[in-house]
Amino acid sequence: MKTPIKLFVVAFAGTLFLFSCKEQASRPNIIFILTDQQSESMMSSSGNEYLQTPAMDYIANNGIRFTRAYVTNPVCSPSRVSLMTGRFPGFYKDSNGNQVRNNAGAMDIPANSPEASHENLAGYLKKAGYDLVYGGKQHLPAFVDPDLTGFEVLTEDARGELASKAADYIREDHDNPYFMTVSLINPHDICFMAIRDFADSTYLQQLQRNFQTELTLLDKALEMPEGVSREEFFEHYCPPLPPNFEPQEDEAKAIELFLKRDPRSFRTGAREEYTEEQWRMHRWAYARLTEMADAHVQVILDALTESGTEEETLVIFSSEHGDMDGSHKLEHKNVLYEESVKVPFTAMWKGKIPAGQVDVRHLVSVGLDLLPTVADYAGITAEADPRGRSLRPLFEGREIDWRTSLGIEGEISRAVIRDDGLKYIRYDAAGFEERLMDLRKDPYETTHFTHDPAYREELEKIRTEFEESWFEGH
Repeated sequence: MKTPIKLFVVAFAGTLFLFSCKEQASRPNIIFILTDQQSESMMSSSGNEYLQTPAMDYIANNGIRFTRAYVTNPVCSPSRVSLMTGRFPGFYKDSNGNQVRNNAGAMDIPANSPEASHENLAGYLKKAGYDLVYGGKQHLPAFVDPDLTGFEVLTEDARGELASKAADYIREDHDNPYFMTVSLINPHDICFMAIRDFADSTYLQQLQRNFQTELTLLDKALEMPEGVSREEFFEHYCPPLPPNFEPQEDEAKAIELFLKRDPRSFRTGAREEYTEEQWRMHRWAYARLTEMADAHVQVILDALTESGTEEETLVIFSSEHGDMDGSHKLEHKNVLYEESVKVPFTAMWKGKIPAGQVDVRHLVSVGLDLLPTVADYAGITAEADPRGRSLRPLFEGREIDWRTSLGIEGEISRAVIRDDGLKYIRYDAAGFEERLMDLRKDPYETTHFTHDPAYREELEKIRTEFEESWFEGH
């Protein structure tokens, strides 16, 4: 970034903000790379032996990787609303006055509602004098639409030209620091496997007509390696079934109801009709689609190196939610099991963030923490959910007091996760149901300890935390 020697004067909401060239140079460019539907385990740096993600690993290895980062809601649009606002999706109401908990509600937040009038990421960064750039998938309501909030939109193509467009921008000379969101669609195309497999003839024709690119990439991901026999493929190449392949013992009735009420029936179809081989092929294709996304990340990292601005740029990498990928005989997302709600979260700023850090302790809320973190590096204060925190001290390896629990919302349930590994889910789609998991004893959530006398005291504590600290009135 080549900065002329001058003072920068920014007017925002009637207030003048003055930045000297020294202050300007000390504030990094910020690139936020966001994939879609990538679980925390879906990187080779996370220990997954069935895929290779060298670009994602590069960010993690040259900075910090968190193993306990969670979304605010494991569905596309609600999660993205949180990323742009630093608030839970449930903070907002749709046009019918209902609390936002799913895609339809998030896209229906009125732009003139009192809740939507609060500041968002774009407004704060404009206040700080940042140029705003956005590329790829949007799926956002009008009040945080990139076109309407001041972003220069490079492209809405999240599968093809996005990476090269972002790379071209990075290589340009810039007078101001910039904030760039690179919103990649994959490995989201894994969704189309079950959708296509259980589509009736009419819907299948619609899929083939309207989603040709998605289905082509999925078919490419489903291809077996050349020169490898089917027997050898399943013995040595294809991922095995997950350790928690069977539904959770005494699974909440809300999950069954949720699966069956979808009129497209693919969720129930996959759970009831997929063979073990089909589930393994799902996992194979999911890994290949993740590698496709990684190749796009590499283009961006190469541009940073070639432009000579790697040491002037903070790179943050995450995903908007995960995918069940066969765990509990589920695919897609929505439910609050770990595979759906826990996502990759890494950050790199050469020379500023110590390399090689793996944080296994601190609970990160991607949706609540991104905005205060970005604002911290931009040198401003952002008003959002007070439970969100700047991650900068953790990035830089400093010891600070941190949250001991974290809330998550969903369409059929809400949850609280504690730093000691206890996880409490309260379902409301089929009446009141609750489940207490212990991720230390049972990391794959194969069972629950709700009725275990040994957990009675802790169950009462986490219920109180749910009701008083995270979801008052629910």
